[in-house]
Formats: sequence, C-alpha cells, structure tokens
Amino acid sequence: MPSLTTPMVQVSRETPADQALVESTYYVTVGIEVSQWLLPVAKGVTFRPAYLAVGVKVDQSGRLYGKPQRAGTFVAGVQVCTGPSCREQSVTLVVLANVPWEPRELTFPGRAGTALDGEIGINGGPPGVVPTFTVTDHDKLPEGVSIGPDGHVGGVPAAPGISEVPVRICVAGNCAGVVVRLIIV
Repeated sequence: MPSLTTPMVQVSRETPADQALVESTYYVTVGIEVSQWLLPVAKGVTFRPAYLAVGVKVDQSGRLYGKPQRAGTFVAGVQVCTGPSCREQSVTLVVLANVPWEPRELTFPGRAGTALDGEIGINGGPPGVVPTFTVTDHDKLPEGVSIGPDGHVGGVPAAPGISEVPVRICVAGNCAGVVVRLIIV
C-alpha cells in the first residue's frame, strides 16, 4: 500500500536522441487520398520534399499527400531540417490493399441513470488494422455519454431521449461517416 513517504517515480514517454519524429510509421490504403502529417519532436522544423512510396509525397511542412498506387511496406529517408542543418529520418509507409469494411453496431439502447457499455465495431477491412472513431459534432452527444477513439460507447445518460451522433470511422485512411443512434428511456 503506497503512502506519503513512498518515493514518487516519474514515468515519461521518451524519444531516443536520434529520433526527429514522434511517429515514424504510417498506415494508408491503396487508392485512398492520404491526409496525414509528420509530427516533429522539436519546434521550427521543416522537411525537404520527397517521395515516400509510389503516389505519396511529403512536402516542406511535413504533410503526407497523394494516392498510394501499390500495396507494400516502403521505407524512405526524409530530411528533417532545423535552420540550415538537416538530418535524415527513416519513415515507414505501410500501404494496405483496399479491403472493404462496414460498421457493425450503430444503435445503442440504454436507461437514464444507468451506465452504457457498448462498442461500435467494423466487419472487414485489412487484418490487424485498428479503426479509429471520431465524433464530428459533440453537441449531438447526450449529457453524460461519450464515444471514444476506440469506438467504446459509455457513460451514464442523464436524461431519456433519442440522439443521432455523427461519427467518422477510419481504417488505414479509408474513412466513412456514420450516424450512431442512442435510444435512452
């Protein structure tokens, strides 16, 4: 049992000294427009424009753009510059085949004052790729309810009612908008 006299241990996510980017691996889908950014560790960083894979480039601001043309794993060196000095950072682009997917569960019944515990899922999509879920209009969520980036629908609804919440689901850059219906009695 911890006490006030137990020494505190600081836990942090450290980036190795030779790492210029927060993330160096990106998952995208063949034929789907790429809209992602390289995230540098330091401020004031620019990039030298380069090709990362067939159909995908990075610009000076670190924006990944284009449409991947071929499935596979591509590793390319990107020049990360601070002022006049640049160093190369390897970036891995995993280009997945365009495997169709569809949302699995979009309606969640519940009771006011009782905890919700549901999950929006998907059927299909490339194996091993975790989908992301983004509420695009938080004002549509009923009070006390949340939808997480993992698709978990939870919380304790404060009042009865029917809510239709717009959610964007993305699987390796292959995104679609859906409406999640919450029926609270």
